[in-house]
Amino acid sequence: MTISPFFLELRSAYQSEMDDLTFDSEGRDVLRQRLVEKRQELGFLLKMMELSPEMVAVIFHQGFRFKRPAVLDHMLSLESDEFPDWDTLSDALTLTPWAQDLAMVILTQPMGEWFMAVAAGLEYMYSKPNPSKSTLSDDEDGDEDDGDDADRDEADSEEDAEDRAREEAGADWMVEQGFDRKDR
Repeated sequence: MTISPFFLELRSAYQSEMDDLTFDSEGRDVLRQRLVEKRQELGFLLKMMELSPEMVAVIFHQGFRFKRPAVLDHMLSLESDEFPDWDTLSDALTLTPWAQDLAMVILTQPMGEWFMAVAAGLEYMYSKPNPSKSTLSDDEDGDEDDGDDADRDEADSEEDAEDRAREEAGADWMVEQGFDRKDR
């Protein structure tokens, strides 16, 4: 499966968001409780759909059932401006009743169909094992010379720096909205 740079970037951010929600400071699993709370903040989260879709997409955790994985595999190879219409994509999956209620609200938004495609893609990837970065790189660049380890390390460092910058920008935005900054 080939994954577009768009989804590769969001995959780690989504994983981090899920990790942050899963355990409290004492190591107790509080994911279910935190997801319920987050779903109740839908009005606020709608403002973040385009800027930080991974932070909003978690509200759909375990809300999708994937009937036709090949359709999702194909969508993951697309860039963010190439997604199929939601009607087409929704034929490949079903939503649980509670997720369907959330989706109805989101689909009324200007970027609602785009966001639902992103959310479905992120949850689909989350439900699958995470292949190593080198495997993903090899899939994308099949003709890559194995002697370019230094180039890969440099690219990974750049990606890590971009991830940190994105996380910092998201944290800054959340503080501006009145939330406390999360400790790492």
